Amino acid sequence: MTQPSAPVPQDIVVTRNLTVSFGGREVLNNINISVPKGQTLALMGLSGVGKSTTLRCIIGLQRPTSGEIYVFGKDILHMREGELNHLRRRLSMVFQMPALFDSMTVGDNVAFPLREHGHLPEEEIQRIVADRLRRVDLEGMEYLYPSQLSGGMQKRASIARAICTDPELILYDEPTTGLDPIISSVINEMVRNLQQALGATSIVVTHDLNSAYTIADRIAFLFEGRIVEQGTPDEFQNSTNPYVVQFREGKTHGPIKV
Repeated sequence: MTQPSAPVPQDIVVTRNLTVSFGGREVLNNINISVPKGQTLALMGLSGVGKSTTLRCIIGLQRPTSGEIYVFGKDILHMREGELNHLRRRLSMVFQMPALFDSMTVGDNVAFPLREHGHLPEEEIQRIVADRLRRVDLEGMEYLYPSQLSGGMQKRASIARAICTDPELILYDEPTTGLDPIISSVINEMVRNLQQALGATSIVVTHDLNSAYTIADRIAFLFEGRIVEQGTPDEFQNSTNPYVVQFREGKTHGPIKV
């Protein structure tokens, strides 16, 4: 199993032997990952293997049973709540569902984090909102409501909201869930283009191979709470690891019992 290097300024996220148990059941077992600045890590695996739990630990919403977590070089497990909230302002999360406020326009949804945590003049907020909507191909849709958007457009609006504060770290939880293959490809390309344009570091939870191959610099494959393979997309596509082969080829027979 790959061991992480010591936290250095270039490593935006590092976990060491991250372990989480619920009621005696081990959800994560000694998870070791490191995500260098500006790179994207895809966390892959079947449902229920601990991918989303890993994200919750990284943003401090889930306290692990044991292990260490460093974000921006800081040990978040020994932070006070105020310090943790301050650190969270440097990151954003795109949830599995768009989680837009139905009673707000698209523009107000995107502007929400700026108004909630910042002190910018309204003119500057509107400029930022327009720019972020343009980046996700929703230019001119500020005055529509979420109910007037398709599922793919709602997802793009949620991404625009996530990037409006210029986060250094973006966490995506299943960004293409519920979308058709064409719209999924659009979202994948958008995530990759935004990562390159913004220089942000990203962690993407997904079970979609095409997503991982398109957006990731490295892929970590989880099975029963453990990382059983970690490498580049090319290494993943050529891996002979039986867990990876079965998942990659969609076989019903193999070490993964379903």
